[in-house]
Amino acid sequence: MDDLLGTNINASELWDQALSLIMTYAPKFVLAIVTLVVGLWLINRFIAVLDKKLGAKDPTLNKFLCGLVSAIFKVMLLISVASMIGIATTSFIAVIGAAGLAIGLALQGSLANFAGGVLILIFKPFKVGDTIEAQGFLGAVAEIQILYTVVNTFDNRRIVIPNGSLSNATLVNVSIYEKRRCDMTFGIGYNDDIDKAKAILQRLFDEDERSLKDPEPRICVGSLGDNSVNLMFRAWVATDDLWPYYWDMHEKVKKAFDAEGITIPFPQRDVHLYKTE
Repeated sequence: MDDLLGTNINASELWDQALSLIMTYAPKFVLAIVTLVVGLWLINRFIAVLDKKLGAKDPTLNKFLCGLVSAIFKVMLLISVASMIGIATTSFIAVIGAAGLAIGLALQGSLANFAGGVLILIFKPFKVGDTIEAQGFLGAVAEIQILYTVVNTFDNRRIVIPNGSLSNATLVNVSIYEKRRCDMTFGIGYNDDIDKAKAILQRLFDEDERSLKDPEPRICVGSLGDNSVNLMFRAWVATDDLWPYYWDMHEKVKKAFDAEGITIPFPQRDVHLYKTE
């Protein structure tokens, strides 16, 4: 009977303790969950508004800053929720710091990409919308994120390039200037009239509305090849017109040379046969 009574007393005490713990921590836990859910919702809403505002003013800074602000706010929210439950904030921060150090050592490449993204935003070698040539790819910059830059190629491929590689390697910003020089070379036969061929090229330049008069074009003999006299044709056009102008001009030159009797030679070889006894 005494053993049974002692068991009942112990069970009652355990229940009282459990009930006391529930009454003490349940409201805190529920409040922490509510704070976490509401906090995440508010952060997402704030980031959406920030994304919209920055997207209209500075698309280059947009994705990078939004991602960074979102990460900082979420870490602060997590620390606040932990303190509400009763976890010592100083200990929690120390644990996060130690974990951050370990993760940082393990993800040195990612930290280099983050630093590269910061350098890109500070020195601005390119911005969203620019056409760049980097890491063997040519395309338009779609996004500059915290760790990566997204480039859309002209054959509709999406390339993700680490920011560390972009900040530490050579890249070409194709669209930074409003106009570019279009370099072309056209070969004519050695028996053809050079002045006549140059006049045809000048006429085609003048007839095309995309041709820029300043700077003036350069039409001259660039080299004397094995089979042709190579005329160098350098014309200035708007950056957006470069490749359409280049392709169209090659077609126009071929048709004009054919109409005017100017030959475009192809490689030829003279073969001599010797008969031996």
